[in-house]
Amino acid sequence: MAAKKADIPADIAKLSFEVALSQLEEIVRQLESGEAELEKSIDLYERGNQLKAHCEARLQAAQAKVEKITLSASGDVGTEPANIE
Repeated sequence: MAAKKADIPADIAKLSFEVALSQLEEIVRQLESGEAELEKSIDLYERGNQLKAHCEARLQAAQAKVEKITLSASGDVGTEPANIE
C-alpha cells in the first residue's frame, strides 16, 4: 500500500523522481550488502519505504497526464489530454 502524501517527509517530497530513485537504489545496495548495523538498517529501510512511496506518487501523477486514446463515431483514432481534474 502506498503511503499518503502526508507520510512523506518534506525533504523527500521535494525530490525529483530521478533523484529519489537514485537514493532508493543506493539504500537497496547498502541493505543488500549486509554491512549496516541493525538500527542503521531499520532507518535505511524506513527511508527507502518513504522514497518508494514518493516515486510511486510521481509515477501516478505522470500517468494521469498521459494522453488517452479515443475513437470517434466515424471510427477515427485520435488522442486527447487525459482529464486530470
